[in-house]
Amino acid sequence: MSKKVCWPVFLYISGYHLFLAIALPIYLMNYTPSLGLVLTSLLLVFVSGMAITTGYHRLYSHTCYKTHPIIEAILLFFGSVATQGSALRWANDHRLHHAFVDTDKDPYTVKKGMWHAHILWMFFRTTPIDPKIVSDLSKNKMVAFQHKYYVWCMIGANVLSFVAVGSFFKDYLGAFMFAWWVRLFLLHHTTWCINSLAHYWGSQNYSKEHTAVDNYLISLLTYGEGYHNYHHTFAYDYRNGIRWYHFDPAKWLIWTLNKLGLAHDLKRVNNYRITRALILQHKEELIQHLRDPFYSKKVSEIAENLSQKLIQLQAMLDRAQIRTLKKSLKEDWREWKRILKTIQKESLLQT
Repeated sequence: MSKKVCWPVFLYISGYHLFLAIALPIYLMNYTPSLGLVLTSLLLVFVSGMAITTGYHRLYSHTCYKTHPIIEAILLFFGSVATQGSALRWANDHRLHHAFVDTDKDPYTVKKGMWHAHILWMFFRTTPIDPKIVSDLSKNKMVAFQHKYYVWCMIGANVLSFVAVGSFFKDYLGAFMFAWWVRLFLLHHTTWCINSLAHYWGSQNYSKEHTAVDNYLISLLTYGEGYHNYHHTFAYDYRNGIRWYHFDPAKWLIWTLNKLGLAHDLKRVNNYRITRALILQHKEELIQHLRDPFYSKKVSEIAENLSQKLIQLQAMLDRAQIRTLKKSLKEDWREWKRILKTIQKESLLQT
């Protein structure tokens, strides 16, 4: 059994939890951290958490969008501050999670218990990275560099953050406790809640083919990652919260980067597909509660009709887009031939 334990991860996570349990009460009995230091530490929680959801998750694991190398470097730096492994390792595990959700091949399946999904799975993670699963990321030089030198990147990024906070507030001990270890504790457990509580407690509005649920409270704690039923149903969408009132700062950040020309190729599920998923899911829920066979049949018929019409609408939309593209292509082709003829005429005149 001991051979299966991933000792470095086990010792690190259990070690810093034990350290905090002993050192934090002693620190608080003897010192009072400034409000600015505490707020800055919470800001670091937010920034490093955003690097995980915006970078590790939506950019690297699902390739929901593409971004400028400078933005990538920033995301990888604060991803290292988050201390959740390299982007390559993180994406490998997450892609396995989506490919084999709720099965034994799912690294953090909730079927083995909530605590397994929350934290215990990391203590027994001994499988190597599968090159086939992350072949695209292996070709990314910055991702490959961070993975190769991850320990040094992680230590360097955290030391730099701690020293910056400590020097600004003239309180290195307070920064060591709050900007480093308390921050890690808060960030880790909120992130891990996505693997555990977001597969356990909430609503399933889009699909019941997996255990993922939507939970607004978890969304507040995890920068929009709590809309997990939607995410598992439409994993390639750069948004998790699709409504304007959904708290999803990662979505807003990606959208803003796009408007600034720093992100492109944003993937987004169209409304027809989303509405169809909602109708089919609500149909199943209604049928389960209706005892009268007449209404059950009627609900099923109407839902299927709506579903088929939405499919037809999507097909019509696709054809319209193709027609527009063909028209644009013809115009460009005519312009190309016109310019080519002009160049040929000018070259003949010169000779």
